[in-house]
Amino acid sequence: MFPKPSLPPHPRPSRATLTVLLLMALSTPALATDWTLCPGISDPVPEGSTEPRYEAFFSPYTHHWSPDSEHQQVYAVSVSRLLPNDRYCGFSLFNNSFGQPSAYAFVGKSWPGIWQAQPKLYASLSAGIIYGYVGQYKNKVPLNVGGFSPVIIPAIGYRFTPRASLEIQLLGTAAVMFGTTWRF
Repeated sequence: MFPKPSLPPHPRPSRATLTVLLLMALSTPALATDWTLCPGISDPVPEGSTEPRYEAFFSPYTHHWSPDSEHQQVYAVSVSRLLPNDRYCGFSLFNNSFGQPSAYAFVGKSWPGIWQAQPKLYASLSAGIIYGYVGQYKNKVPLNVGGFSPVIIPAIGYRFTPRASLEIQLLGTAAVMFGTTWRF
C-alpha cells in the first residue's frame, strides 16, 4: 500500500583502504589495554644488540597436490619483524597459482627445537589475510570476500645457522611451498 523507502547504496571501502586498515590493526593495540597482535614491534633496539630483528623469506618453487593446466609457477617474498617469545608479524607479496598478484599480511609464532634429536628443526604457524584470488578464481580459496580470505599456514624448517634456514609451508589442501629464510 505504501511505497517502500529506498536507501542510497552503501559505499564499499576500496581494497587499498581495507589493506591500510588491516596493517594498522596489526601494529596497534587492540581493544584490550595490554594486548597487541605484534607485541614489541615498536620496542627500541637495545644498545649494542647484534640480534637479528627481521627475517626475509623467498620461495622459488611450489608443488601443487593436484596439478592443473591453469596453474602457473608461484614465487613469494616476505619480510617479518621478529618479536619477543618467538613471535613475528609480516607481509608477503606473491603471484598466486593463477598468475594474479597477491599479498598476505600475517602474525605468527615459532617453536624452535621441536625435536630433541634434531635441535635445529623448528615449527611455525602464521595466520592472517590474503588478497588476490579474484574474478574467475575467487572460489579457489575458502571464505573469499572481495578477494580477501583468512589463511592459516603451518610450516616446518631447519635452521642451518642462526641466520639461515630452509622452510616448507603447507598451503592447505592445495600445495606445499619450499623456500629459504635469512635473518638480519
